[in-house]
Amino acid sequence: MGVFETVAIALWAMLPAYVPNNAAVLAGGGRPIDGGRTWNGRRILGDGKTWRGTAMGILAGALLGVALNAVEASASDLLGVALPTFPAAVLLALPAGAMLGDIAASFLKRRTGRQRGAAFPGVDQLDFVVFALLLAFLAAPDWFGEVFTLSVLVVVVVVTPLLHLVTNAIAYALGLKDEPW
Repeated sequence: MGVFETVAIALWAMLPAYVPNNAAVLAGGGRPIDGGRTWNGRRILGDGKTWRGTAMGILAGALLGVALNAVEASASDLLGVALPTFPAAVLLALPAGAMLGDIAASFLKRRTGRQRGAAFPGVDQLDFVVFALLLAFLAAPDWFGEVFTLSVLVVVVVVTPLLHLVTNAIAYALGLKDEPW
C-alpha cells in the first residue's frame, strides 16, 4: 500500500470519529452529564460534557458515516483508492467511542486537578482515537483488521494530533472555543 492510499484510508476511516467532538461543541449546552456532582471536592466531568453535546456528536459522526457509505464508490474511483465502507455497528462505535474517550479524558483531567479547557498534552489529542478504535474493534473485529492495518494506525496516530491542533486553532479563531488547544 502506497503512502497516498494509506493516508486516504486512515482519514476516511476516522472521519466518523473526528467529527463528533466538533459537533458536540457546536450543539452542546444543556444539562451536564455529571449533573453538577462532585467527587473528592472536584467536579466529576464538568459543565463541558453535556447530554445534548454527546448525543449530537454521536449522531453527527454516525450520519457522516452513512453519507460516506453512500459516496464510497465515487470517492474510491476519484481517488483511485479502495476506501472502506462502514458496517452498521461501526457507524455507532466510532463516534460513540470518540465521545466516550473525550468524557474519560475529562474525568482524568478533573482527578488530576486540571480545570476545564486546561491543556493535557497527548491525552487531549489521542483520547478519542483510542476509545473510537477500541469500540470499532469490539463492534467489528474482522472489519477493523482489514481497515486498520499497522501502517494505517501509524498514520492515524501521527496525523490526528496535527489535525486536532489545527481544528482547535480554527475553532478558537472563530470564537467557538476559549483556548486554542
